[in-house]
Amino acid sequence: MPLTPPSQLSHHTHPSVSYHTLASLPLALRDRCLGTTLLPTMKSGVMTVRFDQHDPSSEKRRPEHVRGSLAGLDYSPLPRLTGRSLAMGALVSMGGLIFGYDTGQISGFLEMPDFLDRFGQTNDQGEKYFSTVRSGLIVALLSIGTLIGALTGAPIADRIGRRASISLWCAVTSVGFVVQIAAAYAWYQVMIGRLIAGLGVGGLSLVVPMYQAETAPPWIRGAMVCAYQLFITMGIFLAACFNYGTVTHLPDSSASWRIVIGLGWVWTIVLGFGILLFPETPRFDYRRGRAEAAKQTLCRVYGATERHWAVHTQIEEIEGKLRAEDKVKKGPVAEFAGMWRAPRMAYRIALGVALQMFQQLTGANYFFYYGTTIFRSVQIDSFITQIILNTINFLVTFIGLYLVEHYGRRKSLMAGSVWMFICLMVFASVGHFQLDVANPAATPTPGIVLIVFASFFILGFATTWGPMIWTIQAELFPSRYRAKGMALGTASNWIWNFLIGFFSPFIFKAIDFRYGYVFAGCYFAAAWLVYFFVIEGQGRTLEEIDTMYLEHVTPWKSTSWVPPPAEQMASIRRKAGLDLETTAKAESEGALSGDTETEGRRQEGRSDELLHQEHA
Repeated sequence: MPLTPPSQLSHHTHPSVSYHTLASLPLALRDRCLGTTLLPTMKSGVMTVRFDQHDPSSEKRRPEHVRGSLAGLDYSPLPRLTGRSLAMGALVSMGGLIFGYDTGQISGFLEMPDFLDRFGQTNDQGEKYFSTVRSGLIVALLSIGTLIGALTGAPIADRIGRRASISLWCAVTSVGFVVQIAAAYAWYQVMIGRLIAGLGVGGLSLVVPMYQAETAPPWIRGAMVCAYQLFITMGIFLAACFNYGTVTHLPDSSASWRIVIGLGWVWTIVLGFGILLFPETPRFDYRRGRAEAAKQTLCRVYGATERHWAVHTQIEEIEGKLRAEDKVKKGPVAEFAGMWRAPRMAYRIALGVALQMFQQLTGANYFFYYGTTIFRSVQIDSFITQIILNTINFLVTFIGLYLVEHYGRRKSLMAGSVWMFICLMVFASVGHFQLDVANPAATPTPGIVLIVFASFFILGFATTWGPMIWTIQAELFPSRYRAKGMALGTASNWIWNFLIGFFSPFIFKAIDFRYGYVFAGCYFAAAWLVYFFVIEGQGRTLEEIDTMYLEHVTPWKSTSWVPPPAEQMASIRRKAGLDLETTAKAESEGALSGDTETEGRRQEGRSDELLHQEHA
C-alpha cells in the first residue's frame, strides 16, 4: 500500500496560519505545514516516484512548482530504481572498492614473513625488520599518488570524458599493481608501484562520484554516492580477508602478497571494461553537442519517455548551467582568486579544510594502516584482529546513513567525538600502563581490552566522522565554487593522510601507546570546532544552507533557524554573486534590470525544484 508523504499534508493547511505561528513549530512539523518537505513527489510508494505537484492538470498541483508552459509533458509515475540505474550503481561503485582494497592490503603485508624477508632490513643479530622510514614510505606514498591523481582527474575528465577517464585510471592502477608484483628484492619498487597505483586510485576517487552524480536520477543520487563509500569499506574488508587467507596457507611464499595484489586486477578489469558498456554522462554529452545522446541516456536511466517532465527539466537544467558557466568563465586563475573574495567563502573553505584535517587526525587510518603491527603483541592473531576491525567498519557504516538524516550532523559528530575520545583514552592508558610490550603473554587481559576498545572506536568512527564529513563537504559550498572548494578540502584530507601514514611509525616508536592521547586531544578540539562553526544541514535545501552562511546564522542555533521566502533567499544569493545563472545574465547584460531579475527568480524556482529532488 503506497505511503502518504508529508508533502500531501500541505493541502490541508489552513490559509490563515501565520508565518510567526509556523516559525514557532519544530522544523519537521513546519515543513509539513508549508509543504516544503524535501521529498520529490506527492504520493510515492517505496519504489515509485510521482510528479503530481508539478502537473498543471492535477488536483494535487502546487502553484509554486507548476509551470504552465510545460502542460503538455508526461507526468506519469516513474520507477524509483531501474535495472540500468542499479547496474550502473553497482558497477561504478567498484571504483570505491578499488580504493579501499588498495588502502587495506598494506597493513597485512608488513607482517608477512616473505614480504619482510624480501624488502626488510637486517639488524646486527641477522633479524629482518622494517625501519620507520622504509615502512612509512611504503605505506604513505599511496596517499601522495592519490593526491596528484585527484587534482589532475578533473581536467582530464573534462577533456576526454568521464567514461574514458574511468577506464584510463583503471589502467593506471593496474600498471601500479604490475610494478609491485614484479618487485623481487627492491623495496623502492614496491613504493613506486604504490605511488603509481595511487595515481589511478586518486583519479577514480574523483571521476567515479562525478559520473554517478551526473547520471543518476535525483531521487537516488544520494544513495549512489553512499554506495561508493560503502564499497570503500568493503574493499578494506576484502583485503583483510585475503591477507589472512594467503598468509595462513602460503606463509613463506611470495604468493602470500602477490596473490592479494593480483586480485586487484579483477576489480580494475571489470570496472575499466564494464564502464564502456554504459553511455557517457548526459552533462558531458550535452557540452560536446550531443544533445540527443544526453536525452536518450536520461530516458534509459530514468525509465521515462523523452517527453517526461523529469527528463525535460533535467535537460533544461543542464543547458542553463552550461550556458551560464560559459558566460561567467574568467579563466582558472581569475575564478580561483574570485572565490576567495566571495562573501563567506574563505570562512567556508577554512572550515572544510579543517573538518577534513580532523577526520584524518581521528586516528582511524592509523588502525587500518598499522593494525596488525599494533596488535602483534596481543595473543589473538593480528590478521584476525584486522578482519574484526574491518568487518565492524563495513557493517556499521549503514548505521551512519540512518544517523545523519535522523539526528543531524552536529549532534552526531559531537557525540561521535565524545565516544571516540573515551575509547582512545582507555586504549592509550591500557596500552601504555598495563600491557607488557616486552612479554605480552604475561598480560593477556590488557591485550583483549585493547581489541575491544579499538572495535568500539571503529564503531564510533564509521557511524559519524567517517561518512558525515563528506556529507557536510557536499553541502558547504555554493554551486559556483563547489568543485573548487571540495577539491581543497579533499587535498587537505590526502595531505594529512600521508603525514599520518608516514610519521606514525616514528611517533609510535617514541611514545608507544601514548600516541592515542594525541588523537584524543584532536577529538576534543574537533568537538568544539563542530559546535562553534558547523551549521546544521539536516532537512535543509542547498539554497537554505547557503543562505544560512551568508546571513551569519549562529551555528548552535541553526537547527531552529526559519528560512525566509524563496524570493528573499534568491535575492540574498544574487547579491553575494553565488548564483551561477543569475550572475551569468548580469555579466552578459552589464546589470540586472527588472526583467532580468524576474527571469533570474524564475530560473531560481526551476533550480529549487530540482534541488529539492536531488537532496531527497
